[in-house]
Amino acid sequence: MRKEVILITGANGEMGHGLISQLGQNADAQIIAIDVQPLDNDIAKYCTRSIQGDILDSLLLGRLIAEFEIRTIFHLASILSTKAEYNPETAHKVNVEGTLNLLRLAVEQSQWQGKSVKFIYPSSIAAYGLPDLVTKEQAGKVREDEWLQPITMYGINKLYCEHLGRYYQKHYRQLAVDKASHTIDFRSIRFPGLISAVTVPTGGTSDYAPEMIHSAAQNLPYTCFVRPDTRLPFMVMPDAIKALLMLESAPKNNLSRQVYNVTSFSPTADEIYKIVKSAFPEAQIECCSHSNRQAIVDSWPAQVDDTAACRDWGWMPDYNQDQAFNDYLIPTIRQRYIQHS
Repeated sequence: MRKEVILITGANGEMGHGLISQLGQNADAQIIAIDVQPLDNDIAKYCTRSIQGDILDSLLLGRLIAEFEIRTIFHLASILSTKAEYNPETAHKVNVEGTLNLLRLAVEQSQWQGKSVKFIYPSSIAAYGLPDLVTKEQAGKVREDEWLQPITMYGINKLYCEHLGRYYQKHYRQLAVDKASHTIDFRSIRFPGLISAVTVPTGGTSDYAPEMIHSAAQNLPYTCFVRPDTRLPFMVMPDAIKALLMLESAPKNNLSRQVYNVTSFSPTADEIYKIVKSAFPEAQIECCSHSNRQAIVDSWPAQVDDTAACRDWGWMPDYNQDQAFNDYLIPTIRQRYIQHS
């Protein structure tokens, strides 16, 4: 008899670590984790099986279908914004074709099981694209259906995959004689910049915030690549994991949409600098705006409207700005480098 499992792709990333650690607290959770890198030991212990493999490998996915009854997919695997700009064709292949492979797997599982497989998809504020700073300032809190003209390959990929998820749930093979009676249950969250105290930032476009803290904690100089007045929405990783799990567990009848904004706090780069400088007075941080990366950040909203998530599934972050930095990020990152010294 096939085991009923949760499939997590991109399991070795920042979000994967947090999600697997949280799900692993439930002794009944049967987790299958996939990543192109070997899974770290601290999360591998929670997994029924960890697989080093590629979501573009159709043979690998076929074996999963044959062996497991997949009830929920958390599709975390992707090439992030900065890296995607250096190799956009590869990013498109992984971010779009990989997602398409997983959606096809989810539909096959839904049809075989006779009930919808949940497909949880982390999207991004990179799906937005505001044309200039004046518009960004006037836009205020941006809703899910506004300013969807992304200027990065990553943002384009994310927005397109949101549409793919909507298609596979509502319109899959709509003209076929044998149109599927059971499709997927697609649910997506557009995350702001995410900051983790547990894993090292990997060069994302919004990573100037955690990079400031990590550099200061190691007494290393850091050059911030955005202007001091640059404002973006952020969230700490524990709240991101909370949001994923809340959306996954929400009754379907409560959901009015398939893509939701969530947010927590929206500081400027200068506000982050002052918080870090207060905690690490010797920190050597300067701002030197990188024109191309600055243009990307400037195209993203300063704030997003998460009213729908609050209304439909009770979203509320645990960490405000002060708690995020002073209770979670700074003490945890400081301790990390004390232990490693």
